[in-house]
Amino acid sequence: MIGGFSQHLHQPPSDCPVCGVKLHVTRLGCESCGTELSGRFAPCPYCSLTAQDQKILGTFLVSRGNMRELARELGVSYPTARQRFAELLERLGLETPAETGAPAAGAVDREEILRRLAAGELDLDEATALLG
Repeated sequence: MIGGFSQHLHQPPSDCPVCGVKLHVTRLGCESCGTELSGRFAPCPYCSLTAQDQKILGTFLVSRGNMRELARELGVSYPTARQRFAELLERLGLETPAETGAPAAGAVDREEILRRLAAGELDLDEATALLG
């Protein structure tokens, strides 16, 4: 233990376990001297990323935006890596589905899927699943 805090840090929940509303940071503590601050603090969209999202973002940054390196590191196809990164950007509020070229949630844009298949962005199995 350092300054009353365990060295192993846990990922805090982002939503209330009782009602599901987004949680806000209201208390901060200093590990060195034990000082605590209480109040309502600005949210950090990066702080609530899952371990998988952190891996995607970290790999993307270290590879300087090389999507093929991201695909290799994740063990997925190039189109899947692009899709996962686009979904991460949406979760962070940095892009909307319209900006990423993805159809609105629940909608299937047949022409877009066929265009992506023809461009090699999707393989046949991925396109079939999306059209499914």
